[in-house]
Amino acid sequence: MGKKVVVFGSFAMDLTARVPSIPREGETVLGSSFAMGPGGKGSNQAVAAHRAGADVTLITKVGRDAFGEAARAFYKMEGMRMDCVLSGDVGTGCALIAVDERTAQNAIVVVSGACGAITAEDVESCRSAVEGAGVVLTQLETNYDAVCRVIDIASAAGARIVLNPAPAGKLPPEYMKKLDVVTPNETEAELITGLPMRTKQDAPAAARMLLAMGVKAALITLGKNGAYATDGRISRWIEPIAVEAVDTTGAGDAFNGAFAAALAAGMDLFEAARYGNAAGTLCVTKSGTAPAMPYRGQIEDLFHRSR
Repeated sequence: MGKKVVVFGSFAMDLTARVPSIPREGETVLGSSFAMGPGGKGSNQAVAAHRAGADVTLITKVGRDAFGEAARAFYKMEGMRMDCVLSGDVGTGCALIAVDERTAQNAIVVVSGACGAITAEDVESCRSAVEGAGVVLTQLETNYDAVCRVIDIASAAGARIVLNPAPAGKLPPEYMKKLDVVTPNETEAELITGLPMRTKQDAPAAARMLLAMGVKAALITLGKNGAYATDGRISRWIEPIAVEAVDTTGAGDAFNGAFAAALAAGMDLFEAARYGNAAGTLCVTKSGTAPAMPYRGQIEDLFHRSR
């Protein structure tokens, strides 16, 4: 499906409990179920792009432990290449997730582990993969110096660079100017721009601020309200697709991975955003993160039906 996609980011083992309500500070709640499975924003987005049909290389780092072995076993089962799934002495990252059974919303605590200790040498060991990519997708769930190094290599090689700034954070101004697309949700857009994001109508102003920072295009995801995309010349709302949500945990990752796959396949910003929106919509109808990422045929069916 078009040009190669490199996803640089985290792997974390997801430890998920379904609860009647997200616990407040000091509160203990009894969960109804527990599941453990592969996650981490980088890994989820790579799986999403792979299932969407892209030729994907994931650059990540795991520990030499049971969670790291489970990551490799999962990638082997998915048929994904593992030459840039690196190992280190720090334990594999994990995520503690509580999913509200009533609303399908979630609260997440991430411990980065090995992905918070990616070295310059680790990045250099995968330089050829980054240089050979048409699209490079990264997030902020790893250490920032490694993210910046990947952006430097991708920029010099002429790759199209997409940043999903999650968890919410800011890169140095000079790196914002190297980004082709930035894909924050409402919370992340508010933190980066300093502008309020109380309703979907606040998205255009936040997007204009992102463009003023030097980003070539902004794509703000709005959950059940769809998304807003602009390249400074053309702006469009990406309309939501109505479904019954079961678990929203991996929706943003499904969106970003499929979006990157669509860009690599030659779609423009707006069609790729619609394709990502279809993937994110399908994801919320299933429980879990990486296992809930939809496949190309499913995405294309919904993509065409939702026109």
